[in-house]
Amino acid sequence: MKLRIDNEMMLEDFFDNTRLLGIIASLEQYRFCWHLNQVLNFDFRINNSIEIHLNKKMRNYFFPVYQYGQQSGTIKHYLYNNEDDGEYLLPEFKHLDFLWLMKDDIMRDEEVNIFMSSIKTIPSVQMVVELTNEKIKNKQHLIF
Repeated sequence: MKLRIDNEMMLEDFFDNTRLLGIIASLEQYRFCWHLNQVLNFDFRINNSIEIHLNKKMRNYFFPVYQYGQQSGTIKHYLYNNEDDGEYLLPEFKHLDFLWLMKDDIMRDEEVNIFMSSIKTIPSVQMVVELTNEKIKNKQHLIF
């Protein structure tokens, strides 16, 4: 008997009750997090234990992930850097600098719109867009 990992089931479970924002901003990730923390009164912190590691073209690429969990709820926020040394976490979205995943609870559209409006007030942010699961080809790269 062979055991097989059901990748589709794993993807489905991971992305259940999630919202994903794509952000274009000409800032370093730590500076962008600082701005998010100031504007939203969050406390994003780097979590090295969930850093994404990809091996492509015989090279290793590392994509840091910042994390914040709201005290008053079950929603977890994860901020991914989409680029490392010319390689992309989600190659289908090369134009995006950051990916913000909101997970583990149902987010109302109003809440997401408030986040998007707040992010747009940060200097150097050029665009914020919500990404639908159907448009993401490499979802498995976001799983930690």
